[in-house]
Amino acid sequence: MKPVFKPLGWFLLGGSLAAMSGAGAFGLPWKHETPIAPVTPVAAAVAAVAQVQAPAPALPAGTVPNYRAIVQQSGPAVVGVRVEGMRKASAEDDEDAADDPAQRFFRNLPGFRGQVPQQPFRGQGSGFIVSEDGLILTNAHVVKDAKEVTVHLADRREFVAKVLGSDPASDIAVLRIDAKGLPAVRLGDPKSLMVGDHVLAIGAPYGLEQTATAGIVSAKGRSLPGEAYVPFIQTDAAVNPGNSGGPLFDAAGQVVGINSQIYSRTGGFQGVSFAIPIDVALKVRDQIVATGKAQHARLGVGVQDMNQALAESFGLKKAEGALISSVDPKSAAAGAGLKSGDVILQIDGEGIPQAGALSARIGMAKPGDKVRLKVWREQAERDVVVTLGSARGEVQATSTGKDQADSSKLGLALRPLSPTERQQASIDHGLLVQGVQGAAQRAGLARGDVVLAINGKPVDALEDIQRVLDAKPKNVALLVWRGGERLFVPVPLG
Repeated sequence: MKPVFKPLGWFLLGGSLAAMSGAGAFGLPWKHETPIAPVTPVAAAVAAVAQVQAPAPALPAGTVPNYRAIVQQSGPAVVGVRVEGMRKASAEDDEDAADDPAQRFFRNLPGFRGQVPQQPFRGQGSGFIVSEDGLILTNAHVVKDAKEVTVHLADRREFVAKVLGSDPASDIAVLRIDAKGLPAVRLGDPKSLMVGDHVLAIGAPYGLEQTATAGIVSAKGRSLPGEAYVPFIQTDAAVNPGNSGGPLFDAAGQVVGINSQIYSRTGGFQGVSFAIPIDVALKVRDQIVATGKAQHARLGVGVQDMNQALAESFGLKKAEGALISSVDPKSAAAGAGLKSGDVILQIDGEGIPQAGALSARIGMAKPGDKVRLKVWREQAERDVVVTLGSARGEVQATSTGKDQADSSKLGLALRPLSPTERQQASIDHGLLVQGVQGAAQRAGLARGDVVLAINGKPVDALEDIQRVLDAKPKNVALLVWRGGERLFVPVPLG
């Protein structure tokens, strides 16, 4: 099974722990050696009252926190979110599909998967109270398609929640319950976090509410596939399905993120989890509270990170910036003259260490804002001013399998695309990868990829590639179409 990024949202709920496991919704990999005493409502209420609201001590960055104090102070502000509704489910991809390049070429295009009718669902997530009058933050995917949302407080009270708004682009949703005088979390500054700092997550994994897990910040500014607006905080704090929407605390007991996704081969936690920075969430919250929706600016480019091989291919001394792999012809970027192969080094004078930083800056700006970009093109820097647009809130075919040729230095067997393939994939040129080995295989190319350009020069025939290889470069940068996305792949040639 391939590793995938998985939202931590709802999972099917049964009537009890045994019923959930027996129904196949999930398996709990433990057994009880001794009986567990039932928790009565009275005992639960006493326990909730006993959680003294003592402030967590202010600690220098990197100091081991007092987890007990953080849970006592902020645990009562963490809630369980249960949802019910109707959802149209998609059939799962067939992992054992024939290893055919045309199959790989089309399998990720919209329309390839069959759809099944709508069916009822019940799910579980987490959230946290940000104001004493009942304002709650959670993930958008937790409440997606929900017809009824119920919030469960730590003191066992339950409220029907109103979804004020949901923003799939940032995966943030804002709820409100009719209550006053509620405990609320303290909000921190994710910019102050450093890799190695201690963090604590509280949520409801598999429906087990008020579960606390600890870890450290593993990385910052992570850009994930399909999550262009969010520079994720990566941690190794254990989070699992049901943790979605729960808070991530720093050492001082302040919320710095919202747990959102995991990277997993199994569907459960494997040491890599991702949280949305709280400053991103608060910008979305403010827009939703004011207008009921969130707006995001759009530049209209596909970008990817630079590495040393790509930097050398484009004549840069450092592997930094956001490499433009595609430009929407009707976008603000196209209007400003940006094009594939440009490297965006700065936005409004601020450096772009990786592509995710650019995406986050653009996504959190407002439509109509002007930004000044420093762009690297043809071995020189230039300034480009762009007035940002508004973010907007696709087919199966067969391969002919002829005109195949070999580009041995790269390790690629290539053939031109048929007219039908070009039309249905919405690309007007390129060579389909029929076989891969050697340098290209080591670089990560695969059958079914389409090579669109080499070192910025469009490719429509083998001769286009050969002309570049005749210059005996040490590295080449291939612009590749894969599953509807475009990305640059550096290929060292020795």
